[in-house]
Amino acid sequence: MEHRISILFYVRTSKKNSEGQAPVYLRITVNGQRLEQSVQRFVDPAQWSRAAGRLKGNTFPARQLNLYLDTLSSKVLQMEREMVMDGVSVNFSNFREKWLGLTEPVRTLLDVFQQHNDQMAALIRVGKDYCSATLDRYNTCGDHVRAYIQWKYGTEDIDIKKLDFDFVADLEFWLKTHRNCAHNTTLKYISNLKKIVNGCIRKGWLTRDPFAGFKRTKQEVEREALTELELEKIGAKVFPTDRLNLVRDIFLFSCYTGLAYADVKKLRRSEIAQGIDGNSWIFTHRQKTDTQSRIPLLPPARAIVEKYQDLPPCCDSDQVLPVLSNQKMNAYLKEIADVCGIPRNLTFHIARHTFATTVTLSNGVPIESVSKMLGHRNLKTTQHYAKVLDRKISEDMRNLHRSGRA
Repeated sequence: MEHRISILFYVRTSKKNSEGQAPVYLRITVNGQRLEQSVQRFVDPAQWSRAAGRLKGNTFPARQLNLYLDTLSSKVLQMEREMVMDGVSVNFSNFREKWLGLTEPVRTLLDVFQQHNDQMAALIRVGKDYCSATLDRYNTCGDHVRAYIQWKYGTEDIDIKKLDFDFVADLEFWLKTHRNCAHNTTLKYISNLKKIVNGCIRKGWLTRDPFAGFKRTKQEVEREALTELELEKIGAKVFPTDRLNLVRDIFLFSCYTGLAYADVKKLRRSEIAQGIDGNSWIFTHRQKTDTQSRIPLLPPARAIVEKYQDLPPCCDSDQVLPVLSNQKMNAYLKEIADVCGIPRNLTFHIARHTFATTVTLSNGVPIESVSKMLGHRNLKTTQHYAKVLDRKISEDMRNLHRSGRA
């Protein structure tokens, strides 16, 4: 936006002091509006040049005053340049605030990031909105950004107004090279940072988006899922320790319900009730997205619930299952995979993929129903989780052939 700034020094003869000297004033005109201020200097009006806006003569006092007025002029122009560089609209109100020192204090990226994480931690403590894993990811992202700023700028922090496209593009490069992050992991960290920056934009702290023009697409990841045979093998196996049998049962419960680890862990008996068909259903909210999931209990899942219904830890806490920590669950699942001869890195999240793919989609359950049970907000998310097996594709094509339409 175009703007106009002019500078004028003049004396106010109406305010002469007892010695007959008049005060020098500075007038800054921004887009037609005036800001006037005394420069705290007095001169003999007869020695003042209205045309030059300076004191006449070459005496030492005259040179000293004129040099001071030149410095004030330079300060005005410097402030104008800073506003333009920072993307701040050069209007009378903004310039007046900056000139009088009424502008807001400098906000730095890491300080804003930490404020966000502190608020997230407070919400987690009262059981609202987020889970601890999300906070861990934002804390890790903050650590990465701190190290990146030190690498790129050699400073501890950076003013948010200095963020630009170059900052974001170089961060992508740094995460992939100095932190050896995979492509999708890199984009996830950048997405976390973008949330912080978008908050600054909404609050009016930033007038331009440093992410404008930064477009990257996540790489498609092959979602692993157990086959029907592998699922049956784990279900039929009797392990020598109660620990492995418990972990196996909790894992299978997720395979037959599609619940993520956090949702199985927080699932209460009160969330299992009679559904529209008269059978037992799960009525719960996903911790990650706070969306509702309604899931009919399949016989294998119902059998697991009944197996642990009289277990004292579950009775005392109203929990459906006595879920261990995610770290321990995944460690024991690796042991289970080895014992069952399943050649893959078995993690708890594979259970959710197995429900989407092997248990539901491959058995003809419509993807819209699967999406509802998984608690997804849109069908696109479900499509990432659930790949249709070759057997299902074969059956669909065979049905098409039999119909005579192809």
